[in-house]
Amino acid sequence: MSRETDKILEEYEMKIREAQLNADSIKLSQSQQDIVMQDEGRGMIAEQLDLGEVLEKMHNLLRGYVLKKTSNGVKWSPPDNNDLVVLSDYGINYVMQMLQAYLTKNTLLSNYDDTQISAKMEDFSTTLVDDVFMEYDKMFAEPTLDECKEEIKRRIQNKINIRAFALDLAEQEVDKEIIEKQILKEMEGKIERELDIIKEQKRKNKLKRFESLIRMVQDTVHSAYQRAWKGQERTTLRQHTHISENKGGMVIPQQQQGFNPLGILRRT
Repeated sequence: MSRETDKILEEYEMKIREAQLNADSIKLSQSQQDIVMQDEGRGMIAEQLDLGEVLEKMHNLLRGYVLKKTSNGVKWSPPDNNDLVVLSDYGINYVMQMLQAYLTKNTLLSNYDDTQISAKMEDFSTTLVDDVFMEYDKMFAEPTLDECKEEIKRRIQNKINIRAFALDLAEQEVDKEIIEKQILKEMEGKIERELDIIKEQKRKNKLKRFESLIRMVQDTVHSAYQRAWKGQERTTLRQHTHISENKGGMVIPQQQQGFNPLGILRRT
């Protein structure tokens, strides 16, 4: 009877050790999972509050850059037409400073109601418009001499084509070289004035983009304030943190009750 009891006790101790090992394994796995989830949660929160991508996009747009397909995907590239370059380096730096001051996690994590957001946006927009307007001669890009020269060449070629077309309609001989010489002779002494006229026209065309520029910057800042409406960004992050802390929490199942040697002994 003693040997049978010892055997039962040995089996029981073995089951206890197995149950303890399983419990330790589950506990370790849960701890590792919690660490991973906490890291993922912190990474997601940091990404949600990171406005670097927005600032980079705005910087490229302010430079007049366009998205172009390459062998490695899509990237921002200088435009083929310099008319798309509206702001000077001075203007770009000014607007980016304004954006960097407002597009921050402090803005996102604030708590504003509709009235406060409207007031802040009015102040921001008024300041932006006034500053750009008062320094428009420095804010907007100045057409280069090469741009103006290319425009004169384009206009001369256009005049040649029109005059050649008129001669062709009149069934007269068309010699574009002769026509070009005639046009150049007509423009003799007027090239400098033509360059000034073209330069002024290009400057005015850039100034026409004033309203669209202001609206693009204003809407970007407004979007940041909207995320802070009634503290909803903070609320969203707190909810996410709470879910991350509780998600994946594993309840260690109770081990099924094994042999009870005292019961067996009682039965025996």
